[in-house]
Amino acid sequence: MNKKDLSKKQKMLARIQEFTLMDDDFMTRFFENDKECTQFVLQTILGNKRLKVIDVLAQKAVKSLEGRSVRLDVFARDSRGKPYDIEIQRADKGAGARRARYNSALMDADETVPGTDAGKLLESYVIFITENDIYKKGRALYKIDRYVDGEEPFNDGAHIIYVNGKYKGNDPMGDLMHDFHCKKAGDMKSKILAERVRYLKESDKGVKHMCRIMEEFAKEERKEGRDERTIEMAAKLLESGDMTEERIKELFKLTERQMKAIKERVAVLA
Repeated sequence: MNKKDLSKKQKMLARIQEFTLMDDDFMTRFFENDKECTQFVLQTILGNKRLKVIDVLAQKAVKSLEGRSVRLDVFARDSRGKPYDIEIQRADKGAGARRARYNSALMDADETVPGTDAGKLLESYVIFITENDIYKKGRALYKIDRYVDGEEPFNDGAHIIYVNGKYKGNDPMGDLMHDFHCKKAGDMKSKILAERVRYLKESDKGVKHMCRIMEEFAKEERKEGRDERTIEMAAKLLESGDMTEERIKELFKLTERQMKAIKERVAVLA
């Protein structure tokens, strides 16, 4: 291994050691296919020790009717079939009410097929774990449900929960948020979460797995950057009128969906 590769690997290893569960890249890999850890977190947040997780998937892609897709950080399902979306949000604007509504709607759409009886829709949960106390009331949890005239529960089964990442109470939620901010397994209070952190940060197999994941992330980021630059250049050419749509599509090797996105961008700027 040459000096350049060695330096790159050392930086990667150092970065892995700095990760906490408040980093969404680390968090998604931490919970991926790990039913026990996901179950522990959901049991703590919902205060339900009987909740049983039977399936966990990180970065689940859910498509809307228009073809747009959203990646859910961690998607889980319990023994009763109820779906859960767990999201980490460090930026307050990323956890807005409309974003929560959108995720909830997409989860419902993903759970149904044409002809499904709406009355059989299962309860669903969208859970945002936020870096800051976005409602600034010092609570561990903010639970959002619909009500009729602010009084009677609407009982539509759609639940949205905001978890205050700044909460430091002397209770299970305080312990959980403490662990979400820990860099070292030895500093964590939950044995279940600590064992998983220890595997990903301290074992040879776990560290190699994280290194591969980070390399994949870097490739995806570079590709997304190139794609975005291509779309920007194509949009400028289309807006200027210097090239036809067909020529732009041929030159940049664009798909119909990409071309549609470019035309929509130009229309918005017009």
